[in-house]
Amino acid sequence: MNTIKKILKNQGRSQTWLAETIGKSYVSVTNYCNNNSQPSLQVLFDIAKVLDVDVRELLISTKLKKPK
Repeated sequence: MNTIKKILKNQGRSQTWLAETIGKSYVSVTNYCNNNSQPSLQVLFDIAKVLDVDVRELLISTKLKKPK
């Protein structure tokens, strides 16, 4: 499940609420939540701020961890 979608669900908030709060269209937010498009860095920071999460929680690491 997409991280933004998961956080919205955990907080009991809707994609419509997020779209209105960050000033984006519902279609844009739905595309972010369904991994059809990726938000710009500025929008990602805006989303993190309104969801009150660290922006790093919205990202998936691309670097593999080396076993110790």
